[in-house]
Amino acid sequence: MADFDRTEEATPHKRAKAREKGQIARSRELPSALALTAIVMVLKGYGTTFLEQWRKFFVQMLAMTQSSTPGNFIFLMQKTACIAAYWIIPCLVLGMAISIAGNIGQGGLVFSAETLVPNVGRISPAANLGKIFSIGGLGYLLKSLVPMAVIACLACAMLVRDWDSIALSSAVNAHASIAWLMARAFEISWKAALVFLGWSGFDYLIQRTQFSRQLRMSRQEILQESKDTIGNPQIKMRIRKLQRQMRRRMMMRDVAQATVVITNPTEYAIALRYQPGAMRAPVVVAKGRNLLARKIRKEAIWHNVPVVENRPLAHALYRAVAVGQAIPPALYVAVAEILAFIFRAQAVHAARSAENVQRSIY
Repeated sequence: MADFDRTEEATPHKRAKAREKGQIARSRELPSALALTAIVMVLKGYGTTFLEQWRKFFVQMLAMTQSSTPGNFIFLMQKTACIAAYWIIPCLVLGMAISIAGNIGQGGLVFSAETLVPNVGRISPAANLGKIFSIGGLGYLLKSLVPMAVIACLACAMLVRDWDSIALSSAVNAHASIAWLMARAFEISWKAALVFLGWSGFDYLIQRTQFSRQLRMSRQEILQESKDTIGNPQIKMRIRKLQRQMRRRMMMRDVAQATVVITNPTEYAIALRYQPGAMRAPVVVAKGRNLLARKIRKEAIWHNVPVVENRPLAHALYRAVAVGQAIPPALYVAVAEILAFIFRAQAVHAARSAENVQRSIY
């Protein structure tokens, strides 16, 4: 499919599948830049201690070279290894920890078994040479040259700035000269680290943008994914329509057992059911608007359910009470008046019917 058809952002499902395959937006330079920055800052903070320790070591080494013996040589080698380990090992551990944290921070902890499957194409010399001399490889090379060019400009600026000090360095003692050189080394180190850090952050933004573009989907792909994951939308619409029809049939069945139907008179219709002693409050068994309200009213008339017109109460019941719920206490008085009227009318009707029956007998 052509790229110009992929105009929609990737769905969460596709992003999750890409993550399962180990495909996330990462910058390979960002963890290294973070680790380099942390190490340079630590060395800068302990620069004085670093210089003093190595100065004492070189003084001791020069003193021992006057009586050169195998034991002195072994001692010097052990001393050199200890001092180097004292400074190198913590920096390596710190750099490794910062690098791991940088990788996890970019996309979380991701483990994909597919990346462990052997792929001959990855180790093919022809394929790798093709990547190196491709447009992508050229872009990666140019991307790497940008920070190096900035660092070279910074180094040249420092050289121009300190040219007078360099010219007069022969008149300065060795201790001051070494201190000056170390200060310049630390300066170019932390500046280079900040350049790499800024450039790697920019590269991470580029990687995220490119990754989002790669995951873009067409409308057809989104529809197909929707069918595969949550079903065909047309089938779901059909199911929802059948469910609505079933609920309406159940409501119409419950209208026959209602106590009263309150109408607007034609826009709203709410059927209430109440059994004294068995129910704490009347319950809405059916409600509807317009066409459904007219069907509820016809069903009530067919089953001899009283229909009472009360516009304010019909509005309040329709908006405040769902089907199957009891009416709120705020509407007790209004509904009670209607029910009392209906019960009195039913009692009078029953008494008259009984009286007519007795007259017919006698």
